[in-house]
Amino acid sequence: MGSVKSNSIASKNVPTVNGTAAKYYRKGFGLKKEVQGELQQEYESGLVKNLRQSGNSLTRDRITIKLAEAFGFCWGVDRAVSMAYEARRHFPDRQIWITNEIIHNPVVNSNLRQMGIAFVPVAPSGSKDFSGISPGDVVILPAFGASVQEMELLESMGCQIVDTTCPWVSRVWNRIGKYSQAEFTAIIHGKYNHEETIATSSRAGHYLIVQNLEEAEWVSRYILGKHRRDHFLTKFREAYSPGFDPDKHLSRLGIANQTTMLKGETERIGKLFEQTMLRKYGPQQLDQHFLSPGDTICDATQERQDAMLKLVEEPLNLILVIGGYNSSNTGHLQEIAIKRNLPSYHIDGPDSIGPGNEIRHKPLHAQEPVVTSPWLPEGPLTIGITAGASTPDQVVAGVIGKILEIGCA
Repeated sequence: MGSVKSNSIASKNVPTVNGTAAKYYRKGFGLKKEVQGELQQEYESGLVKNLRQSGNSLTRDRITIKLAEAFGFCWGVDRAVSMAYEARRHFPDRQIWITNEIIHNPVVNSNLRQMGIAFVPVAPSGSKDFSGISPGDVVILPAFGASVQEMELLESMGCQIVDTTCPWVSRVWNRIGKYSQAEFTAIIHGKYNHEETIATSSRAGHYLIVQNLEEAEWVSRYILGKHRRDHFLTKFREAYSPGFDPDKHLSRLGIANQTTMLKGETERIGKLFEQTMLRKYGPQQLDQHFLSPGDTICDATQERQDAMLKLVEEPLNLILVIGGYNSSNTGHLQEIAIKRNLPSYHIDGPDSIGPGNEIRHKPLHAQEPVVTSPWLPEGPLTIGITAGASTPDQVVAGVIGKILEIGCA
């Protein structure tokens, strides 16, 4: 399956059959200062900066805005976007590709397209078409990482590879590698079709992906003999490794996760499987059948979840959660609002608001956004706002502007 290359290596030459060497760039190009002005102009906001410095609160007429204490661009996202901008400067005349959205934000990805960075075509089935890439082209790997198979293919083509994989994702890969070496099956808390989970599972020996605690509980019951094998294979057919035998490969387990999942749920899943293996094999045999998980939810994800948990304790009328509709960490922020029975709307930017008092938003777990009108009630309102780790401050500022435009008219 191939090995994971160390992220501590700045670049590496790999001989190929075409005689062209692939080269990795993992530390940027020393052009951060040159692109900093452009990044600030496109993604930062004076309004949001002032709000952060004044208690994260703003009142205009009948509308009070309460910002979460932590939201928006995280360090890993900032690093990935900066490296993409640097790559464009460093390779001004090269064709540059990216294997997927660099982050789940439509504004950022649109800006990259305008810079002449092409996105590898993805079929409805999820398969990618790399046929347009030529030896020597520059290929950016997004913050979510790339699968072992994709990396091996790009190496064989002699591409110049700019790897923006978030170090928190790499940390999970290291854990997965240890599970594989010890012949433990990786139970991955994540979404089987998410780019990060695809990349993570490609580094496992055998794996099973569970999306939530409910699925984990079903697997636990199977381990304890309470479900049929054919039901297991049907229920999880998209979520286990090739050749997976649940009667064999669910006997030695280690826990891992997609880094943007809810931390509390990952912890509950880990505890569930620990108790399951304890019941089946006893305390003397537990270490041979279960490896305790480390904390691999990224710091930024946890900070935003903690800030959201604090925000929902405020006296709010409703909450807006801003981020790409395919952003996992943004969706989990909305889950927190829903569990508090607070009206909430997941939107991807200011264009989701209007015309008039209508809003286009994506309900949790829905496939497509819907339109609600009217959405902004009459009378004094306190509105909570948070944003996923891929959302620029300028997008948050645009949303605030639209709210005030409608609510203070």
